[in-house]
Amino acid sequence: MEMADSILGMFGRFFRRDLCAVIASGAFLFFGAGCCNFLHAQDPPAKENSDRARIEGALRGLNRGQGVGQVAISPDGKRLAWIEGGRGGGEIRLASPEDLSKSQRITAAVNSEQHCEEGELTWEPDSKALAFFSNCGDAARRQEDLYLSRLDGNPAKRLTSAKGYLHEPAFSPDGSKIAFLYVEGATRQAGALAAMKPAAGVIGEDNVEVQRVAMVAADASAAAPTEVTPAKLHAYEFDWAPDSKGMAYVAAEPPGENNWWVAKLYSQELEGEPKAVLAPAEVSGPLHGLQIAVPRWSPDRKYIAFIGGLMSDQGSTGGDVWIVPAAGGQPKDLTSGRPTSPAWVEWGSNEYLFVSELAGGNSQLIRLKVDGDVRSGSKPPSYGSPIFSIPGSVGDGRWSHSLSSTSDHSLFVFSASNFEHPAEIYGAKPGTVMTSGLEGVMQFSHWNDGVKPGWGKAESLSWKSDSFRVQGWLLFPKDYDEHKKYPLVVEVHGGPAAAATARWGGGGGISGTALSALGYFVLMPNPRGSYGQGEAFTQANRKDFGYGDLRDILAGVDTVEAKYPVDPQRVGITGWSYGGFMTMFAVTQTQRFKAAVSGAGLSNWQSYYGENSIDQWMIPFFGASVYDDPAVYAKSSAINFIKKAKTPTLVVVGDRDGECPAPQSYEFWHALRDQHVPTELVVYPNEGHGFVNPEHRRDVMDRAVEWFEKYMPEKQGTRDQGNE
Repeated sequence: MEMADSILGMFGRFFRRDLCAVIASGAFLFFGAGCCNFLHAQDPPAKENSDRARIEGALRGLNRGQGVGQVAISPDGKRLAWIEGGRGGGEIRLASPEDLSKSQRITAAVNSEQHCEEGELTWEPDSKALAFFSNCGDAARRQEDLYLSRLDGNPAKRLTSAKGYLHEPAFSPDGSKIAFLYVEGATRQAGALAAMKPAAGVIGEDNVEVQRVAMVAADASAAAPTEVTPAKLHAYEFDWAPDSKGMAYVAAEPPGENNWWVAKLYSQELEGEPKAVLAPAEVSGPLHGLQIAVPRWSPDRKYIAFIGGLMSDQGSTGGDVWIVPAAGGQPKDLTSGRPTSPAWVEWGSNEYLFVSELAGGNSQLIRLKVDGDVRSGSKPPSYGSPIFSIPGSVGDGRWSHSLSSTSDHSLFVFSASNFEHPAEIYGAKPGTVMTSGLEGVMQFSHWNDGVKPGWGKAESLSWKSDSFRVQGWLLFPKDYDEHKKYPLVVEVHGGPAAAATARWGGGGGISGTALSALGYFVLMPNPRGSYGQGEAFTQANRKDFGYGDLRDILAGVDTVEAKYPVDPQRVGITGWSYGGFMTMFAVTQTQRFKAAVSGAGLSNWQSYYGENSIDQWMIPFFGASVYDDPAVYAKSSAINFIKKAKTPTLVVVGDRDGECPAPQSYEFWHALRDQHVPTELVVYPNEGHGFVNPEHRRDVMDRAVEWFEKYMPEKQGTRDQGNE
């Protein structure tokens, strides 16, 4: 249950990736009766002007500089396309990689007065055309269609006449067709991050929307998409076969929100029927019952590579690199025991793969040898030093850690940022000597030269906890003075299979960089269960939610307090999704935290199992359904330890959150109130798991800061250590 870093506008690609479920509408009928604060965007609560101005100033400073959306290098390496202004909108620009200042706009607009939403780029294999989605043809309904630009200065040509949700376009290797994921007649974005539709009708049967792989000819003209995969399968990701005659894809029976965790790998000829190549639930070994993502067909069509592992969300990818014969058979783990979390793969040839992975706090690219000896098992895979290793966030704007490359893989292009540097476009060349960090890769753009962070400096920390070495990020207070004492807030990431990484700016809701700008130390730990240290570390909290990971977090707090001037009476905790659960659980296990803010959390795993429509994600983590082993769910339910809770806790949630339904927050708030623990519940209307309304996101931050300042007040003498 990972909260998206940023939620990107309305429908289609402007609202990315998944998470999910439907809850009974009756559960919300109580919310207006004085039991909680039901917020209306047009009627925000009154605040002290000075406090609001201070918080608003910090928030305005978070995303200074120019944003970078998707980046895509042409297959021949001669031109670079990108989305200027961020993934949530902006213009498609095109230039030579040597000089991005001389760029041209690529658009479907017929004049400068026509404003369109455009994005999701894919290059024609011969580099002569660029395809993308645009709503220029029907901006009133915001219906996107696929367009093709011949890069000649003329408006792009409309290829499709779609009626629904489209995303992730990809040219066939021969350039004759473009495939994409398509939900015909969609009324909402596919996936669980989006606000759920109000529950009505026969639950689980009515209004089920199926995402399929569809395609259109590259020379089409406003044609209806041809759906390739069957209506009985909800497709999540796909890859063209190298001969353009078929596809490999990950799919499951509908409903799509729930069944990604039990999806299978399929292959299918364009005119044929799907064939199940791999079913994780049916194989033996370490992949049994786990998740698969990023299918990639080898150039000789004999193997399919993929990422396999314990993943709590579609789109938040991590595990090991696996290959399986394209005809089916036993999969082979190529990175078993490697202390990293691969997230994306691409074949360089039949002999090797390029792997983009998270290694501790670094994003890096490696080349993995998988020649015949490796595939036969007579020799283990080999890999040399990373092509690059950057202490920050890296990607081309498509999938987790994905990179854009030339057809010969001589150049990889991506955007990257960290806490010190805003996003810019960079490149890396395999085979060249590159030092660690952003200074070791080629920098193509310089839009944000001179832009400084509005928060304090950052440091990567590590500490010992049980048998693990845990990594995390520490943000210092802005204008840090070592002679003063400061409050500390622990921000726990969602997931649990995810990671806190160094990146520029702040996301929606509770922002660590904003807290730093307001004078807090902020610890962002990656406890067991996180990505970055290998699959064994990611799986280390199975059947143990809240226990080992809380020990890791508390050990991190000890490390920070021993090293830096933190006031131990002003330590708080916050988090969203799984981080919201950890916040709820922590305050029932320890009195260490003096204030807490839980966003979209979980208080009762037993009731949660029956309230959401993504219960399938829980079985790999808990080992069984709640009906087969209720004790393992009860063990980690904060509500069962509520008598121990003393920490003032603010609880916030969206009223249409399917991932972590609002009754979970209601239950925790109700229990705290019954125990006379200071608490407040705020339910935000028309919001799903990831908030999209900017006013709501600002309001969450306003309330969080006010809550920490109220219950972790600065006392006389605490600012100057010499006065203690």
